[in-house]
Amino acid sequence: MAGTNRENITVGLKVKVVQKQDQRTGKLTEGIVARVLTNSSNHPHGIKVMLENGVVGRVKEILR
Repeated sequence: MAGTNRENITVGLKVKVVQKQDQRTGKLTEGIVARVLTNSSNHPHGIKVMLENGVVGRVKEILR
């Protein structure tokens, strides 16, 4: 599943996101989706979400 399609992202899903300040390094942060912030159905750089710990970033990986 791609993190670029909004239909794949739901609240409670475990994901890895890249935060704005980490885009150059590609450092990923793991967490559980609390809110989906992107309104469009897809985004080429990943759907923007807020994790339960308050981190905001774009989804790069969906974990099982």
